[in-house]
Amino acid sequence: MTSANPPAIAVTGLRKSYGDKVVLDGIDLAVPEGSIFSLLGPNGAGKTTTVQILSTLIRADGGDILVAGHDLAKNPQAVRASIGVTGQYSAVDKLLTGEENLLLMADLHHLPRRAGQQLTARLLEQFDLVEAAKKPASTYSGGMRRRLDLAMTLVGGPRVIFLDEPTTGLDPRSRRTMWQIVRDLAGSGVTIFLTTQYLEEADQLADQIALLDHGTLIAEGTPEELKRLTPGGHVLLRFTDDAALAGALGALGTGFVDTSDDNRLTLQVPSDGGVASLRDLLARLDSAGVEPADLSVHTPDLDDVFLTLTGTPKDKDAVR
Repeated sequence: MTSANPPAIAVTGLRKSYGDKVVLDGIDLAVPEGSIFSLLGPNGAGKTTTVQILSTLIRADGGDILVAGHDLAKNPQAVRASIGVTGQYSAVDKLLTGEENLLLMADLHHLPRRAGQQLTARLLEQFDLVEAAKKPASTYSGGMRRRLDLAMTLVGGPRVIFLDEPTTGLDPRSRRTMWQIVRDLAGSGVTIFLTTQYLEEADQLADQIALLDHGTLIAEGTPEELKRLTPGGHVLLRFTDDAALAGALGALGTGFVDTSDDNRLTLQVPSDGGVASLRDLLARLDSAGVEPADLSVHTPDLDDVFLTLTGTPKDKDAVR
């Protein structure tokens, strides 16, 4: 993601309430075109409501919203024509073949017959479904059905795709296949708005992550930026002898030495893992004439970020 990209989704002051319960309390979002954006949050945070509003399923109580350049309040039809939505549960008709599902979508989008056939053939190739094209979707594996579902979403040529937990229930290999498909879509200029129950998935895919809690955004940034917000990051420095270890301790003035035999020459130094802090650490070692044999950076993962910022247990339900 680069700041030079125009926003595919621009939200200012988004508000939504149900009676006395405030669900969204002034949300601001900016999602650049061609990026992968992930919205995370515990149950009841307002994540699902946000997606439903942006995809025109429910109305906002207030705020300005642009999706694919269209004002959602003034021209929801233009927004609908520019987006695709792939839900957690597949919309595939299991009685039809994969090819028939795609051709049906082409008909629903009023594509000329030949254009629909050409697009269907291209999507079957793109999603590695050519061999299964003539088979009923009921015979497909979970991963194949998810790929077909996403392919059907692409028939309309959406500029923005909302993916709601796209890999739920998939095995690790199928999940990674879907990850690559999502990356390829973003690489082609499609904007992905991702919700997921797998924090690793957001870490792997998202250019930008926003963390929503009790209807407000409590953190936003790249995965690495969010990890640096959480305590526990450190640098491990390994040395070849006691003199070098002692020199490093003297130069840095901080650190923890594990006295176990395997790690007694390893120094653990608190660090946010950023470039500036690493540069400073190495400069101080260099000034003292100390050179580590090995260096590794350890930062908290998104599970740690989620738990620290929301106080919510790191289980699968926590980010739905």
